Amino acid sequence: MALKVLVTGANRGIGLEFCKQYKALGCDVIAVVRSSSEALNALSVKVIEGVDVASESGVRALVSALGDEKLDIIINNAGVFCNETLAEMDFATIEQQLQVNALGPIRVTHALLNNLKAGSKIAMITSRMGSIADNSSGGYIGYRMSKAALNAAGVSLAHELKPKNVAVALLHPGFVQTEMVNYAGDIGPDVAAERLIKRIDALNIENSGSFWHSSGEILPW
Repeated sequence: MALKVLVTGANRGIGLEFCKQYKALGCDVIAVVRSSSEALNALSVKVIEGVDVASESGVRALVSALGDEKLDIIINNAGVFCNETLAEMDFATIEQQLQVNALGPIRVTHALLNNLKAGSKIAMITSRMGSIADNSSGGYIGYRMSKAALNAAGVSLAHELKPKNVAVALLHPGFVQTEMVNYAGDIGPDVAAERLIKRIDALNIENSGSFWHSSGEILPW
């Protein structure tokens, strides 16, 4: 039976590549978005629109659309990226990043608990910018905070879901050429998704809660 894979933030970038590559692997893909895109529609996967992961009503709509479908993999990929410094502070964007990047994945995972089964996997697409040990430059205050919070929550989820045989990975894709970073970066979304799929394949209950670079390197907290 084909694996059923749900991807949030699936209309572009890494999310779109996840959908494309999992479909090519023969998986049953569910793309979750606020609004679809021409590229996503061209994949002929199931698309659930109108889902803002920062909104309780949006996540309720997702639950309603899924019903009792069981999922093999949930990829919490939706995210936003801004830069705040002491010289240029914006508390509104900090709050937005916390809502989308940190609370969004937890909101989605909590809402879909009944759609999980023994052996299901949850991938949190985080960033090494959430690593406190790796912060050598400052800046990006809201983004760093949101990803550090997601990492902390992901480890808690790994512990709490272990008795249900559900594994959780915290995955840094690398510096990826997407719209989020104005197409700066050193790898394309296709390469990032291919590497991340390998990390998800390698995820199991013994290594659940690990913080990985897409290359396979274990990252510092």
